Amino acid sequence: MNRFLIATAALALAAGGALAEDIKLGASLGFTGPLESMAPSMLKGVELAAKEATDSGKLLDGSKVSVVQADNTCADAAASVTAVERLVTADKVNGIVGGMCSGETIASLEKVAVPNGMVMISPSATSPALSTIDDKGFFFRTAPSDARQGEVMADIITERGIKNVAVTYTNNDYGKGLADSFATAFKAKGGTITVSSPHDDGKADYAAEVGALASAGGEALVVAGYVDQGGSGIVRGSLDAGSFDTFVFTDGMISQTLVDKFGAELEKSFGQNPSAEGEGRDAFIAGAKAAGFEGSDAFAAEAYDAAALLMLSMQAAKSSDPKAYKDKVMEVANAPGEKILPGEIAKGLELLAAGTDIDYVGATAVELVGPGESAGTYREVDFKGGKLNAVKTH
Repeated sequence: MNRFLIATAALALAAGGALAEDIKLGASLGFTGPLESMAPSMLKGVELAAKEATDSGKLLDGSKVSVVQADNTCADAAASVTAVERLVTADKVNGIVGGMCSGETIASLEKVAVPNGMVMISPSATSPALSTIDDKGFFFRTAPSDARQGEVMADIITERGIKNVAVTYTNNDYGKGLADSFATAFKAKGGTITVSSPHDDGKADYAAEVGALASAGGEALVVAGYVDQGGSGIVRGSLDAGSFDTFVFTDGMISQTLVDKFGAELEKSFGQNPSAEGEGRDAFIAGAKAAGFEGSDAFAAEAYDAAALLMLSMQAAKSSDPKAYKDKVMEVANAPGEKILPGEIAKGLELLAAGTDIDYVGATAVELVGPGESAGTYREVDFKGGKLNAVKTH
């Protein structure tokens, strides 16, 4: 590099500017494992946000953004740590959308992200344990904690006049955290839990688990599990044995895949998952349709918002260094500032470059509270007519 170019670069940096670069976003998702059917639309959400930023030419003086995939398996903590380590050390990403499931997210955060100073924004890891983890300010999530989901589920069940339920949960951080938060909320409302028992994923047969749940009884069975694994196995076994005909599903179960598996057999069933409503959600669903994917798929909107927050925070900090921009995430996510909706990433980048505050609303009405997690809006759903139907928002 000649002296003129060196001097020019030095002047740009001294003025607080940033030279265009190739920015990489890691997408640490479970492309295999218990939620593999959800991962493709989540990835599309990340890619849509990255394309908006690249096409705008406004991110850090015209930087281009690429997305690097890593299969964290969602269930295997060791595999997730290896995948995230590769993103950080080999691919040299500037930020990570992920993890996807709570246990592997905790492992990757503690063993890779925090020691290496890497920002992770999870679109779907919901364990209450992530609210108190010592993340040194490097972890955020666009999905709310299951402490909130447990309360919402208790409300929905009580509103439907159900007074006693059996509970089965996947035997990991996500399942246990959600089962515990629900139990506390439901009992406080006068409800009775006949049994609360874990199930392991990956089994060919769940007859023993279904038998124990049926013996305890209940007006409904709460299934806090994974749609591509044991959760669906428990449902199939319960239906075949005639043990339960009403199921209450948590966010790890609610997707089109559940409808494809069981259809009209879920006529009496219901549940909830994180989902906002309003112009932000409508704008995202329209943008997703134009990009060729279904924006209402589980956690696709949260993934888009996670990617958008990473890039907007970089712009606010005038740096793609996670150690620099981590302190800007809460700032761009919350008021005060001009509201930014899906499809307006370019507008947000332009305002930030001019020193104007923004309030990123995004696809999920983003508001980060406490340790940097979503305040939490949930969609109540049912399955009448063999379809996934939105009932109301909580």
